[in-house]
Amino acid sequence: MDEKTKNRQATAPTSANERPTLKTIAFMTGLGITTVSRALKNAPDIGAETKKRVRLVAAQVGYHPNRAGVRLRTGKTNVISLILSLEEEFIGLTSPMVVGISEILAATQYHLVITPYSMRSDPLDPVRYVLETGAADGVIISRTEPKDPRVALMMERNFPFGTHGRTDMGLAHPFHDFDNERFAYDAVQMLVERGRRRIMLLHPPAGLTYHMHMRTGFERGLRDFGATPVPFNTVDLDNSLDEIRVACEAAMRAPGAPDGVISGSGGGAVALVAGIEAAGLQLGRDVDMVSKQSNDIIRWLRPEVISVRENFRLAGRELAKAVIARIDGQPANELQTLSYPPDET
Repeated sequence: MDEKTKNRQATAPTSANERPTLKTIAFMTGLGITTVSRALKNAPDIGAETKKRVRLVAAQVGYHPNRAGVRLRTGKTNVISLILSLEEEFIGLTSPMVVGISEILAATQYHLVITPYSMRSDPLDPVRYVLETGAADGVIISRTEPKDPRVALMMERNFPFGTHGRTDMGLAHPFHDFDNERFAYDAVQMLVERGRRRIMLLHPPAGLTYHMHMRTGFERGLRDFGATPVPFNTVDLDNSLDEIRVACEAAMRAPGAPDGVISGSGGGAVALVAGIEAAGLQLGRDVDMVSKQSNDIIRWLRPEVISVRENFRLAGRELAKAVIARIDGQPANELQTLSYPPDET
């Protein structure tokens, strides 16, 4: 029996109540089992048309690899775990990031599993779970801290991972980040160019790295463009929209009220607009605002808001590529990317 015959041992399709296998796809495509397997693994010696045909049939029959079998044979799970706090869906991060990651993983053997946790629990718990159970081959985390214990633990275990955001630990690890320092600096400049001089910033929580970056850009912009900061320290982007709205209204009614506002998120911008209007002021006339946006909703509803887009879908793609490359042994310092709207593709 020649090799081709051995590989094409499928002589009939799987019955309706049986799980589709590589043999099922081999029978339906007329290819050998080895060829089907390598096509699904995106092997470089398999042609693009063959891969496309195999994946189409696999999708049609509902084929999924037996992860237990894969793990026994290779020691790998073919899983990338995205660890997200339950609260992150509210700010619009989860869906576009998942789309971006999935776009990259679709051409690989890897599958995405979302591992949720609450910000009220220990953020190390989901990382420990993955490490101790071997539930994934790589991890993506967000909400990074300057001295992030999750990063330290994964570095200690030499476990492949990528972070949405940077750290300040002197450790080289894969990351993708948005240039929040440049965002805040440019936002101050845009407001000053519109004649605004008293500027208020709704910033991220103080424990996160991008708080430091945003504050640095904000303070540098104030110095360079001759603007004055209006303190706004009773709330941050983790507060509820109602809390932000109430705090903004109070700031707008106080002596020395701001005439320029910067928001670190689109959700925050919604609450700030409500606070401005509750104080009897008009956006674009009495107050100008610059806000980061992850979608076009604010721009459609409130074109007066000057928007700067943060592309979470791009972040997902970059992080997926970085984690896979790290699994394959590429040095971490080659897997670090930074984006800003004019640079995004």
